Amino acid sequence: MRAKVFLFSIAFLGLAIFSSAQTYQIVDTGQETFYDSTIYVPSISSSQPFYGQDAHYSGNQPSYTDNGDGTITDNVTGLMWTKSPDLDYDGDIDYYDKLSFNEAPMYADTMTVGGYTDWRVPTIKEQYSLIMFYGIDPSGYTGTSTSGLTPFIDTAYFDFGFGDQNVGERIIDAQFVTTTLYKGTTMGGNTTMFGTNFADGRIKGYPIGAMPGDTVPKQFYAYFVRGGNNYGINSYIDNGDGTVTDNATGLMWTKDDNGSGVLWETALSYAEASITAGYNDWRLPNVKELQSLVDYSRSPDSTSSAAIDPVFNITQITNEAGLADYPCFWSGTTHISVMAGHEGANASYVSFGRAMGYFMGAWQDVHGAGAQRSDPKVGDPADYPTGFGPQGDAIRIYNYVRLVRDAGNVGIEEGSIPSINVYPNPASENVNVLSNNFASNEDLTLNVYNSLGALQMSTIMQGSSSLSIDVSSFSPGLYILVLQGSNSSSTANFIKQ
Repeated sequence: MRAKVFLFSIAFLGLAIFSSAQTYQIVDTGQETFYDSTIYVPSISSSQPFYGQDAHYSGNQPSYTDNGDGTITDNVTGLMWTKSPDLDYDGDIDYYDKLSFNEAPMYADTMTVGGYTDWRVPTIKEQYSLIMFYGIDPSGYTGTSTSGLTPFIDTAYFDFGFGDQNVGERIIDAQFVTTTLYKGTTMGGNTTMFGTNFADGRIKGYPIGAMPGDTVPKQFYAYFVRGGNNYGINSYIDNGDGTVTDNATGLMWTKDDNGSGVLWETALSYAEASITAGYNDWRLPNVKELQSLVDYSRSPDSTSSAAIDPVFNITQITNEAGLADYPCFWSGTTHISVMAGHEGANASYVSFGRAMGYFMGAWQDVHGAGAQRSDPKVGDPADYPTGFGPQGDAIRIYNYVRLVRDAGNVGIEEGSIPSINVYPNPASENVNVLSNNFASNEDLTLNVYNSLGALQMSTIMQGSSSLSIDVSSFSPGLYILVLQGSNSSSTANFIKQ
């Protein structure tokens, strides 16, 4: 299991230390259950097919604080959110709480929730930090009661409402507003906003104007945010060895993709077997890690490029409409369905090219480059000549792969680089810090910072030894350990429960 995500990274040949804390902490998906190509399975060992999926790796575990004033603090990202999308304060969440894209920022300007006046509409990357993939997609559900459904957000902290069936909405009409407009158009030329649907677990581009037959623009639910103005901004370094490190997230990526579309099971085995730049701990990214790569300022139509920073190489394809385009990429995250016997049949992907669909009698970009949807893990794309769903989403099944690893981990040829082990993690009372591969008689400085970079404590320990530190008085959240020697340094993090 992946126990640590580093907030300071080793970049230049594994030796140069970055001096600032990560600003783009990716919250884990929360997916802890295993799936084969169709159904839930109790466990999967490293010798079995489908090893290496989301549930095998544990990242920055979700941690929230309910402030008791209508606000929720995300202790991992540092962002503060409004607790409820009940904007008319009538005790239920329905169509009358929704806002248009243009209304949302004006509403935010009037808010004083929790006594704060600096609320704003989130970006898509800020908003997507809240999604949880223990949610179950209700698509195909034929009932009308929503009491047994599981949305893609932590309802122990956030209030949530499905679509308002009383005004003719579908259960899945729980799309949330952001400030992120697509650098292109969808569905026949419409100006489009990227929003997260916390009912069915996807990012799609939604036209912000009135669609045919409607008298008002598209309406959205809203969670408003404050703080964390650098959240979602990447900081890449090309390491010159076929890898790219994102200082902001602490993740290292392969510069190239795998070059061809493959089934989900093949993507998993390819990742687990990969050795690149001397590292053997590559994995298939979970869907939130993968979405962190999207550059929403780019698109095939506006920049003639994929929606990814040009520091990366990406294979060009020809899409369903015969246009030059870019692939969808598999994540290790299963898109769990309410359909019994098929609950694990789909996996989530992110489209770095146009998110195609067969809509109004033609193949076109229906959801935008940067959409997150899902595909069957097995099957024949030819069985879906006009796609699937209301917008005819293209079903490719054979998607591409880009690998990720934690940038702070050492390579298989670099085992002598100083490092830290931290346990237990998460912790409630004490954290044990074990220093490895430092000179045994060297005095080391151990500094502990909170997620905003403020120093919490400083102490001295000797190299290649262990030390227990008392964190019982620390507030819940993410903390960064920096162990500094005379000629070397290492970092790790832990979560205080």
